[in-house]
Amino acid sequence: MIDPRDVDAIQAQLGREPRGIHEIGHRCPCGNPDVVTTEPRLPNGTPFPTTFYLTCPRAASKIGTLEASGLMKEMQDRLGTDPELAAAYQKAHEAYLAARTEIGQVEEIEGISAGGMPNRVKCLHVLAGQSLAQGRGVNPLGDEVLDLLGEWWASGPCVDAGCATS
Repeated sequence: MIDPRDVDAIQAQLGREPRGIHEIGHRCPCGNPDVVTTEPRLPNGTPFPTTFYLTCPRAASKIGTLEASGLMKEMQDRLGTDPELAAAYQKAHEAYLAARTEIGQVEEIEGISAGGMPNRVKCLHVLAGQSLAQGRGVNPLGDEVLDLLGEWWASGPCVDAGCATS
């Protein structure tokens, strides 16, 4: 069971009721959830490939700024010219799929991870979410995003929804 205080915090972060939470994937240093691990099939039956869903609006906003800066294109270009990076990104894709398979298998999204992996870079939120949930060293581009974010939590919790630490 997910602690109702965490559900309240996630709802406040997203501005809507969260769907398909499997578990808390990562906690921000402030104590709030910042990544949820989602079920591969939402309660309404929709296949959902985004296993590691970034919920912190402060981190998401900063990542949106990074996306608008052209960082995804730069990363995409590097994938085409750096075989070691491409191999590590392929392994990140495989780790993502393995984590989702542990939760459940959904035929419609079999072999599809998220964020454009393994050949494209299309969502930095997903890559950062994976790095937070699975740890640094799993997704090199997600790790780069986290490095660029800095301490997004430093000014305090993004929401106060009566969470365990608020």
